Amino acid sequence: MKWWMIVVLVGIVGLVGLVGIVKEESTTPTNPTTPTIPTTPYHLTKTHDSLYHLNEWALPYPIYQFQTGDIDGDGNTDAMVGVIKSTRFYPEKGRRLFIFKQVKNKVRPMWLGSRLGAPLLDFRYIDRHIRSLEQMNDTLFAVAEYSWSGFGMKFEHYLIEKTDSLTALKQFKQ
Repeated sequence: MKWWMIVVLVGIVGLVGLVGIVKEESTTPTNPTTPTIPTTPYHLTKTHDSLYHLNEWALPYPIYQFQTGDIDGDGNTDAMVGVIKSTRFYPEKGRRLFIFKQVKNKVRPMWLGSRLGAPLLDFRYIDRHIRSLEQMNDTLFAVAEYSWSGFGMKFEHYLIEKTDSLTALKQFKQ
């Protein structure tokens, strides 16, 4: 991938990831000096660039996305957190998706994903689905939808695949 393509892609994804998709079902990270008034059972606070807390659960990674919604259909709100970290099977740092639920008023992990289909650039929660923006290779991108399958995310379908970054980003935002 050419250096200028990376700059453009990082700029585009950075805008989506840092600004986030702000709707009633989503919450953006807050500064710990600013009191949070949770509209959901979750609040994300930032201690510094690589330490956040989802309620009392420490997340010692940079966060690029935070959304809430009922991903597993049990009637309770779950938290979907995008973290940047390496994993045992993917030692290169990348964007990952963690999903949490409340158990007896405590945050507990449902799924600490190492990967969806292709390297993840961003995600959105939409009506019990995760919509993902993924990079298939140096020049091709895809937008896919996943649903909860009891333990982890199940691929449902591509909204678009094998396309350029701008077309994929446009589809991702719809």
